Amino acid sequence: MVPVQCAFAPIRSMERFGLSLLLSSSTLAFATSAFSQQSASPSVDLPTIVISATGVPTPAKEIANSVTVITAQDIEDQQRQTAPDALATAPGLNIVQTGGPGGQTSVFLRGTNSNHVKVLIDGIDVADPSNPNGSFDFGQLLTGDIERIEVLRGPQSGLYGSDAIGGVISVVTKKGEGPFKATATIEGGSFGTLNQKLGFSGSQSIFNYAFNLLHYRSTETPVTPSNELEPGERRNNDSYDNITASTKLGADINENLSLNYVGRYTSSSLHFTGDSFDDNSFLSFPSPSQSLQLVHQHFMRGEVVTSFFDGRLRNYAGVNYSDTWNLNATPGSDTTLNAGKRLKYDWRSVITPLPGQTVVLGADQQTDSLWQSDPQTNARQRDTGLYAELQSNLYDRVFMVSNIRHDDNDTFGEHVTYRLAPAVILPVTETKLKASYGTGFKAPTLSELYVNFPAFFFFGNPNLKPEDSKGYDIGFEQPIAGDRFRFGATYFHNNITNLIESTATSYENIGQAKTWGVESFAQWTVIDRLKFRADYTYTRAIDEQTGLDLQRRPRNKGSLTAIWTPIDPSTLSATLLAVGSWVDNFDRNNPNTAPNMKAPGYSVVNVAATYKIDAHASLFARADNLFNLHYEDPLGFLRPGIGVYGGMRLTY
Repeated sequence: MVPVQCAFAPIRSMERFGLSLLLSSSTLAFATSAFSQQSASPSVDLPTIVISATGVPTPAKEIANSVTVITAQDIEDQQRQTAPDALATAPGLNIVQTGGPGGQTSVFLRGTNSNHVKVLIDGIDVADPSNPNGSFDFGQLLTGDIERIEVLRGPQSGLYGSDAIGGVISVVTKKGEGPFKATATIEGGSFGTLNQKLGFSGSQSIFNYAFNLLHYRSTETPVTPSNELEPGERRNNDSYDNITASTKLGADINENLSLNYVGRYTSSSLHFTGDSFDDNSFLSFPSPSQSLQLVHQHFMRGEVVTSFFDGRLRNYAGVNYSDTWNLNATPGSDTTLNAGKRLKYDWRSVITPLPGQTVVLGADQQTDSLWQSDPQTNARQRDTGLYAELQSNLYDRVFMVSNIRHDDNDTFGEHVTYRLAPAVILPVTETKLKASYGTGFKAPTLSELYVNFPAFFFFGNPNLKPEDSKGYDIGFEQPIAGDRFRFGATYFHNNITNLIESTATSYENIGQAKTWGVESFAQWTVIDRLKFRADYTYTRAIDEQTGLDLQRRPRNKGSLTAIWTPIDPSTLSATLLAVGSWVDNFDRNNPNTAPNMKAPGYSVVNVAATYKIDAHASLFARADNLFNLHYEDPLGFLRPGIGVYGGMRLTY
């Protein structure tokens, strides 16, 4: 089935491969080094450190923005093998994946669009310049080498530039530390699944290193709903194969000079069921032959870090390069190839002139390019950005972050964005009151600007302006019993204007939308061996021109997670994810009502167990969708039923 694009506007008919996903770093690429400094998992003894909200490591209690931190320990306890699975329970976030592993995956953050999320891997902007809506496909991201994921919610363009309307998702991979360590993991199970991981890491003298090779394969994932098949027609199940290699290297030449390098390469193939069309009725039906999608992703960053005045002045200078292409082959149709490249130079300086005061100054220049085969197109654009930030800590009770950024793009000209985020911790009760206000923008994509379809009398529009947003949130967090129990809630509101929508012949800045809602949570450390976490998000996302709900934004989403360590060698986890109904746009047999289709909600339970045989070996097993619920998300794409998996991990 051909995926359907997730967007505020009606489906952009000229963009062939919709439901393109998520997530330019016209800003900081911070931090291969800064991120790498944090490797410990949060606990009751160690404060959670957040980096994405300010660009520098900051205790979570000082951050006003809503941030969810997913650690390597969280991923291991719940045995999440892919990024969509790891992100599924994050508050304020909805994931839409077309079928099983490898299916195109969109992330909607606080009801904004799937391309309104900035996505960074080790500081590298990984959005695809060749994608029609300029987003990142999370369906290709494996978790075997991930140290932490930060989900930062709310407009963040004052620091990150384009794309950060809904927020930022920052992924940090593992850094080598300590003596040489080698790990090997193998897992097998339902749907023809066979996964392997091989890695080694460590540090010696001034050098640190980490190398990982990941392989994920599933050969029999049912995706086409049975009610869409003709009587007696055989379903062709999806088959997916992903090989990812990554490395992170560092050298601390002396106390004032460090060098860092990160690289990541992914090659994947997906055999899936596309659509065939009836020439008379124009209705579609599952094709009897499978289509093929090949994905190539190559990301790398080199960085020089200098330090002066006992660390009170640190400079980061880096260069990023990304190369992404997607090949789609459908029987009876032409094979298409889209390729996007990005080259970015960045510099930033972190200054601590006085205790409790941190200044961040930075500049970057980014060039994106697009090449595609059908219609054959070459295009490029350049953006130059300057930004400044002040982070203040007064008496360890009052905190403020303010930033401003100026972008100069050779297509749409200049754009200024900013953010203010104060927080206060009250004495006696230790209640944290927090708020933020910020602006965001999304630059037009190269496809929207320059790709023409003369045969259909449809043309790109080089005069497009950026999509704009203004958003705020206000909330509180309350610790109880020495922070063994903590709960809180945040109200958020976003207004988005100049949305780019397709007309009969081109694209125009004619759309506007409003999103608002509440994110709430409660976490309880009953004892050190037993922990609970509950999240609930209410979201409204409205097209202000029609008053209708935006597609694929469920109003209600909740989750409950429990982690239990009954004895030291074993860990048990259980997760309940409940997603309410939403408006979708897919009805293969009734296209006239497709934009108003209401999809039913669903609830799934996942359980996992790990047993450490000794310091070098452990066994693990899990069951996903324990009660074998059959549901579609999005409509027309069946999500996997119960899956049972098991394996072994060896560490030397």
